[in-house]
Amino acid sequence: MNKELSNTTSSTDEFIKGLWKENPVFVQVLGMCPVLAVSNTAINALAMGLATAFVLIMSNSLVSLLRNFIPKEVRIASYILIIATFVTIIDYAIQAISVDLHKNLGAFISLIVVNCLILSRAEAFASKNTLGKSILDALGMGLGFTLGLVSLGLVREILGSGAVFGIPIMPDTFQEWVIMILPAGGFFTLAAWLLVFNLYKQKRNAL
Repeated sequence: MNKELSNTTSSTDEFIKGLWKENPVFVQVLGMCPVLAVSNTAINALAMGLATAFVLIMSNSLVSLLRNFIPKEVRIASYILIIATFVTIIDYAIQAISVDLHKNLGAFISLIVVNCLILSRAEAFASKNTLGKSILDALGMGLGFTLGLVSLGLVREILGSGAVFGIPIMPDTFQEWVIMILPAGGFFTLAAWLLVFNLYKQKRNAL
């Protein structure tokens, strides 16, 4: 009974750590290129987050399954090849779903291949753990990354264009903060979220 409870707790921790304790955006500050570049709207942020999560889950799964067969000398090259395969799949999928969305995300879809978050999870976790743990780790990290992106996207879209997912929510008298949908807005919003996240974390740890 205690062993089953311990396994359940361990599995839960593997998932939750990516959402909170080791959040890729707010704690590890990884993958900042897409975080700052495509988070000018919530829909772009959500699409990039889900695309990255898909690649992370699939690559973690395959790396875990093949971890005993991939020679150590070529493991990094093998991981990149695996990641690139799933990036190509999601690239074509997004293009098939929405050409406009594909254009908005641009080259950042292809750049998922070199996202340090995905490669680091393959090397540091999936290559050393079972399939189940690797999937939970990837799911938590992927959703944590998506949460970070959407958090930025919502703030920037609301302040920058007065809308959420393209739907206007602010009154006609609202003065749009154009800077929020420009590159500088990404840095300002990220800094604000990091401040809020760290203050909340410090207060929670003090309790």
